[in-house]
Amino acid sequence: MSNPLLNSVTLHFAELDDPRRPTKNRRHEFIDILMIALCAVIGGANHWTNVVNFGEAKLDWFSRFLRLPNGIPSHDTFSDVFAKIDAERFESCFIAWVGAMAVKVPGAESVAIDGKTLRRSHDRANGAMPTHIVSAWSSANALVLGQLGIEAKSNEITAIPALLEMLSLDGALVTIDAMGCQTKIASKIKEKGADYLLAVKENQPTLCQKIGDAFLDSDKERFAARFENCAEQENKGHGRVERRRCWTCQDPELIEPLSKHWIGIKRIVVIEAERTVADKPTTLDRHWFISSRAETAEYFLTAKRQHWQIENGLHWVLDVAFREDECRVRKGDGAENLSVLRRMALNLIKQEKTHKGGMEAKRCRAGWDDRYMETVLSALSR
Repeated sequence: MSNPLLNSVTLHFAELDDPRRPTKNRRHEFIDILMIALCAVIGGANHWTNVVNFGEAKLDWFSRFLRLPNGIPSHDTFSDVFAKIDAERFESCFIAWVGAMAVKVPGAESVAIDGKTLRRSHDRANGAMPTHIVSAWSSANALVLGQLGIEAKSNEITAIPALLEMLSLDGALVTIDAMGCQTKIASKIKEKGADYLLAVKENQPTLCQKIGDAFLDSDKERFAARFENCAEQENKGHGRVERRRCWTCQDPELIEPLSKHWIGIKRIVVIEAERTVADKPTTLDRHWFISSRAETAEYFLTAKRQHWQIENGLHWVLDVAFREDECRVRKGDGAENLSVLRRMALNLIKQEKTHKGGMEAKRCRAGWDDRYMETVLSALSR
């Protein structure tokens, strides 16, 4: 059986080294281990025991396109191999694999960067903290463009520039929450040919103070001269009414001093969210942003909503459909490498459009129905 995914994985993961020693006791081929694990994750497996169960149940089907010289590998083989695979190299291959998909990142859409902790991956006995992953999400295509694990003694501030360096972002708008509001990150985004929309909070106290003072200026004429192009959006549902208003500022008096540190800055953006839920008191929140893109308030309201998709379309799906937070894989780089398999599976299932069910339903069907699994595996070639 011709398998487009096997061909694609063989091509784009060719640089990934088999971590096992080259002995005569090596009973299983590396590409077989990768493919069985990936197909099992697509078909509903969330940990190595079920990867083995899936492989054994589908032995005849796997034999149609894999060599399997000694059948399906054991639980210990999957656990040991994925614990020893170089996680950064695996993630680099994943980014190259996604880049080969027949999808583009339109400049009008956003690429959201955000982090997620794999909560059950900690190992208290050995003093290991839970694995934390920073992901890049294309709102236009609903795809994970790449991910990078954060080293134990590091944080998102150092991981985000490394992830940006690995991605192709020309023409995109990169949106990041306050943790990513750093001058080096803004510079890296511009260096990659993209623009930024960065949230500003107390971790940048001087910048936060300047924007707050300008927006809350009691002089109405001065405010009107600085903040323009107000736009408003309203959403209703489940007894909740939410109104979002946005103002942009391009006043040289404010922008030019900031440009000494924030390369390419063109707009200060303020978004105000007013929320009313049933009989509860109305709440009002204001959020500050800076951007290197000269766009309208309506544009920035949409861009901010697109950023939320990384929470709803990626993190929430990983927790609900893939049970990521419940997974106790923790040996070596196993948690980080298994997270790559989940994101590969998510991308493939997102590309498959013939079945109208949700992510969990599609995973179940792929596990039960070989023909549907083959449809998912061929999603790359369409």
